Amino acid sequence: MAEILNSTQSVLSSAYNYYLWTLSLSDSRTKGWLLVDSPVPTFVYTVLYLIIVWIGPKLMKNRKPFRLTWALVPYNLAMAALNFYIANELLSASTRLKYSYVCQPVTRLKHPEELRIANAVWWYYFSKLLEFCDTFFFILRKKDNQLTFLHVYHHSTMFTLWWIGIKWVPSGSTFLPAMANSYIHVLMYTYYGLSALGPKISRYLWWKKYLTMLQLIQFTTAMVMGINGIRSGCDFPLWMQYTLVIYMISFIVLFGNFYVKAYIEKGNQIFQGNTPCNMHFSNDFSNGHLTNGCANGVANGVANGVTSNGLSSKKHQ
Repeated sequence: MAEILNSTQSVLSSAYNYYLWTLSLSDSRTKGWLLVDSPVPTFVYTVLYLIIVWIGPKLMKNRKPFRLTWALVPYNLAMAALNFYIANELLSASTRLKYSYVCQPVTRLKHPEELRIANAVWWYYFSKLLEFCDTFFFILRKKDNQLTFLHVYHHSTMFTLWWIGIKWVPSGSTFLPAMANSYIHVLMYTYYGLSALGPKISRYLWWKKYLTMLQLIQFTTAMVMGINGIRSGCDFPLWMQYTLVIYMISFIVLFGNFYVKAYIEKGNQIFQGNTPCNMHFSNDFSNGHLTNGCANGVANGVANGVTSNGLSSKKHQ
């Protein structure tokens, strides 16, 4: 028993010493910034998020769903504005510094433009905490079918991984995925903010399908850049480049699967006549019923804001 305790103590001591060593490699420019110094807050918030995902639907089971239009519109538009600020800061500062889009080492300089990038990366990290509200709104509105593995996996992992980014590599090549994703999030949150205004607006929002396409292009590009960085010996932490490639592959698989099911398979079912004529389609804010034959039903669905480009309004990011 004593040997087991000594062995366990030795392993824990080695792990703690390794943790202290990694901290010595962290970027001093972000020391003291909110939530950055210790992994504990990020870990605790992520665990609380997962607990709410698990227990939330159970608590709402026998309750009426909340509409929350009053919160959805300002929240989504505020998130669009925040992402626009982040993306523009990264674009402006990286352009002035003549950052490479292929391989940009972390210089850790205290140049004002370098600090702008680090600050924008911190806001990007913090925005991943704010995005937990996406899930909480689903739970309160009883949109349990939108609490998919893809949704929960994406939200819970991004917050943790970007803590690593702001702690160790708040500049360098880190700027590019944050910038690209922020611009896509501007479009995404604008879409959902306008959709929350009701069917009179949402029926004209035809571009949801293309958001998923942009995300798939983004993930594929990031994966290729990660592979190229590994092959070319880019002066950027190697383990982070491997992590990026693996993480992007998981997103390509999950988002690709979502795209096929949400747009290709359902579109084929309807327009090839394989869907029962009494099938009911719904999105977050409007409904279309297939009545008086499939052709009339599809027409009714389109008239009520359900199109072949957006049969499912499942928010996936």
